[in-house]
Amino acid sequence: MADHGGAVNLEYKDYYKTLGVARTATPAEIKKVYRRLARELHPDKNPGNKTSETRFKEVNEAHEVLGDPKKRQQYDALGSNWEQVARARRAGAAGSGQAGNPFGGDPFGPGSPFAGYGAGGGGNVRYEFRGAGGQDFSDFFRTFFGGAAAADPAATATTRTGSNRRSGSPFENLFSAADGSGARRATEPASRHRGTRRGEDVEVEVDLTLEEAFHGSARLVQVGDKRLEVKVPAGVETGRKIRLSGKAGSGKDAGDLYLVAKVHPHSVFTRSGADLTRELPVTLGEALLGGEVEVDTLRGRVLLKIPAGTQSGQAFRLSGQGMPRLKGDGAGDLYARVKVILPPTLEGRQRTAAEEFLRQIVQPNPRIKT
Repeated sequence: MADHGGAVNLEYKDYYKTLGVARTATPAEIKKVYRRLARELHPDKNPGNKTSETRFKEVNEAHEVLGDPKKRQQYDALGSNWEQVARARRAGAAGSGQAGNPFGGDPFGPGSPFAGYGAGGGGNVRYEFRGAGGQDFSDFFRTFFGGAAAADPAATATTRTGSNRRSGSPFENLFSAADGSGARRATEPASRHRGTRRGEDVEVEVDLTLEEAFHGSARLVQVGDKRLEVKVPAGVETGRKIRLSGKAGSGKDAGDLYLVAKVHPHSVFTRSGADLTRELPVTLGEALLGGEVEVDTLRGRVLLKIPAGTQSGQAFRLSGQGMPRLKGDGAGDLYARVKVILPPTLEGRQRTAAEEFLRQIVQPNPRIKT
C-alpha cells in the first residue's frame, strides 16, 4: 500500500488465483488445496527461503477469506466495485463527507451497498496472532477484513468485543479474526472467544496442528490493558481447557482465561490419546526377507527392524514415539502398520522368474480357514 498525499492505492487480491482454485470450488476442495500448499510452503520445510515464506503468508491470507463462508460471500460481493469500497473507506476515515464518496455523505449509511459495515462495537478483550515480522497480511486484507485496526503494527489480526471498540474497517464487525501464525509459525485459522464483562470468564479456541500439539505452542492474548503471552503445553488434545486464573481482566474480581484446544487431523498420523498410528509402506522384498526400514516420527527419523515374512497389516510398536503426556512423564507409543507395496506389472524374464519363484514356495490358500 502506498500513500500519496493521503490517497491510498490498493491492489485487488485474487485469492482464488492464489490458491489455484476455481471460483466455483467447494469448501472441501479449497480446504484440500490449502492444506497441501501449507505443508509444502511451511517455513520449517523451507528455512531461509523468502519466496516460500511470502507465498506461505499469501496462501494463509487467501484461505482465511475463502475458507470462511461469510468472508467468502463478502469477498465475492466486492467484484469490480472494490475500488469504490476503497474510496468509501478513505472518505469515512478522513471525515470528508461526500467528497470521494460514490454513495453519498455516509459511505456506510442508508443507501450504500456497504451500509452498517462500519458500525460501532466494544472492546475490553482482544486477542492477537503474531507472525514473523508482522507482515502476514496484505494491505487489501487489512483494509477490508479488519487488520488495519490492530493497535500493534506487528499483530496480524485482532478480535474485540465489549462496549468501546473503535471501528477500523467497513467489514470489522462481520468477521471475527484473521489468519496468522503462532510462536512456531504454524498456520492458525480464526479463533473465537466469549464473555467480556468484568468478572466473567473468557474462552479462546486455539486451532493447532498435530505438530504444535506435539511440541507445544504459544499465543499472544490481550485482555483489557494487559497483554499476555500464553503457553499451550505439549500433549494437548481437542477439547482440553487450559485455565489461566484471574487473567480475564484486572483486579480481584477478574475472571479466568481458558484456552480451548482444537487439534486438526493429520495427513499421516492418527491419534488416540497419547498413542499415534501411521501406515508404513514396505517393498515385497523387505516383507519377504526382512530388513531395516526408516520410519518418520514427530520426533525425527528412526530405524525399524522388521522380520522376514512380515504380513501386510501387521503393526509394530515404537515405544515412546507417540504424543507427550499432558499429565505425568513420558510419552505414548507410535504404531507403524505395514502396507506391502507390490512391484509393477511383470513382463518377459521378470514374469518367468516370478513364476519359477512361486513354484518353489508352498503357500496355503489364505481364503480357506484352517
